[in-house]
Amino acid sequence: MPTEAPVHRIDPRPRRALRLAFGTAACLGASFGLALPIPFLPPVLTLFLLAMRNQPLSLKAGFALAALAAVTTGGGLLLIPLLRYFPASGVLLVALCLFLSFLQALRGGNPLVTIFLVIGLTLVSATGATDFAIALTVIEALVKGLLLTTLAVILGHWLFPEPAGPAEPPPRPSPDPRRIAWIALRATLVVIPAFLLALIDPGSYVPLVMKSVSLGQQVCATSARDAGRELLGSTLLGGLLAVGFWSALSLLPHLWMFFLWTLLFVLLLARRLYRLSATRQTPGFWLNGAVTLIILLGQSVQDSAAGKDVYTAFAVRMGLFVAVTLYACAAVRLIDRRQPRQPLSSP
Repeated sequence: MPTEAPVHRIDPRPRRALRLAFGTAACLGASFGLALPIPFLPPVLTLFLLAMRNQPLSLKAGFALAALAAVTTGGGLLLIPLLRYFPASGVLLVALCLFLSFLQALRGGNPLVTIFLVIGLTLVSATGATDFAIALTVIEALVKGLLLTTLAVILGHWLFPEPAGPAEPPPRPSPDPRRIAWIALRATLVVIPAFLLALIDPGSYVPLVMKSVSLGQQVCATSARDAGRELLGSTLLGGLLAVGFWSALSLLPHLWMFFLWTLLFVLLLARRLYRLSATRQTPGFWLNGAVTLIILLGQSVQDSAAGKDVYTAFAVRMGLFVAVTLYACAAVRLIDRRQPRQPLSSP
């Protein structure tokens, strides 16, 4: 009696790790090669997009995503007059909108839309409160970056396609509906300090705002018990890798070497993100470490091109990253203590 041959499923994780590393490195190289505004933004978006979804992205969907980003981030322009003439009310309104954005994501909304909303509410409105032209530059950078991200994602999926019929990962457990509001509140508190600093000097604190956006996403899935290890550990890891990366790049400073070193470093992190190498940390730990690495490196390259003291600027920026991360840990613990405990149900 004929029997069907067993179906051997291909483990998709190696291809996903290669796709994540190659797509991010290619996007970073193209972004700096084309001298896009805020050149570290496209590879960060590519990193988020490839880590959050394993399905290929069509060119049409990429244009739609860029249009969506323009609309969502453009909403930050509406807050500029309020921040200029009624700053206290403007900050409170931004905080409320951030809270609603994180709340929408925790209730099953699209995390990419949440990222665009948070960037629009913080980066666009803060820069526009100082100079409207800078806010338009941020939106332009985001839209151009998303178009470049789309090409990088398409190229990554073409080179490393998803295996046919891979086993679907188990769905992420949704947070307790009774705790969603508290989680959204602590994510909002994490982002607000960087936003306030950006209101003072938007040009200097753009990397800090992007870091706080990443932390805001991370604290949505981090418990108070693990906050210190998750948030601070991943930030310090990203800083340590950035130092090693810069030392290696200094041996032969060239765009192709920038691409190759990025490919290597992100691949090392991607192997742990997808559990190809044994690790006790969560995927969010490795993703946040990669985001920190790219932001620090991208800004250091810009500092070097502008003739600034790279090492002093890096030390100051890393200190700010650690400070905002420590604040995030404290905010998570504070909100967790303030949260009312649910009484145990009687049998």
